Amino acid sequence: MARIGLAALSLWTVAASAAAPACDKPVYLTLDTGTMSVAPLVAEVLDRQKVNVTFFAAAERTVEGGDSLDNHWRAWWKARAAAGDEFASHTYDHVYWRGDEKSVAPRFRVQPSAGALAGRQFTWTAAEYCANIEQASQRIVDLTGKKPLPLFRAPGGKTSPKLLAEARKCGYEHVGWSPAGFLGDELPSDKYPNDKLLAQALQNIRAGDILLAHLGIRSRQDPWAPAVLEPLIVGLKREGFCFRTLREHPKYKEWIAAHDQPAAAATPTPARQP
Repeated sequence: MARIGLAALSLWTVAASAAAPACDKPVYLTLDTGTMSVAPLVAEVLDRQKVNVTFFAAAERTVEGGDSLDNHWRAWWKARAAAGDEFASHTYDHVYWRGDEKSVAPRFRVQPSAGALAGRQFTWTAAEYCANIEQASQRIVDLTGKKPLPLFRAPGGKTSPKLLAEARKCGYEHVGWSPAGFLGDELPSDKYPNDKLLAQALQNIRAGDILLAHLGIRSRQDPWAPAVLEPLIVGLKREGFCFRTLREHPKYKEWIAAHDQPAAAATPTPARQP
């Protein structure tokens, strides 16, 4: 039954995507997990504005003391899946690449910033790095019943050509962000107030840009979301932009079609239209 349900979901997703109104100014809003401090407010904005996004998820420490992929957030993640959002891995332990090792077999210096090993440096094989990408993907399946996209985002966007090549071998294509798509929610509030970040984004974002923000940044005193998020969405819509998930991004569509495999049953829910 699960296999049948997923096949139906896959067919429905393709049909829904094909039925989406034409748009010549798409942008792709992506949200990394962070502290989850503004996650409920972000969800309210997305629902109100009828916008779908792509979440990159890691098990990061939250303001409640747990992590962003623990059972406390199960209902939240499940609701995002039901709303039509997409998901991808941010590595389970939010693992920073620190360098390539000089070795015959690919090995990488890494440093998790979440989980029991946070702050320590390790040398991992390609298989170990891939396993951490996969762990986050599988946890998303466990929480939502929806298979994540075969994509990942390295924390901080830090990678090497060798790392990216090994990730592709295990089925994951890397996604960064556009220069204008860095929305600035990680920057200090005193130097980069919300009104400045909003004006900058509205001025510089162009069609095709991948946008990046988070579900909570511990160090920012004046939270970026939802203060900037909704005015940004409204402003971009006013300028003729539409919001799409990475499933529809021309750079990744073929990769997703070739590597996307069903994993667990989920209930089809119509995707939003802008």
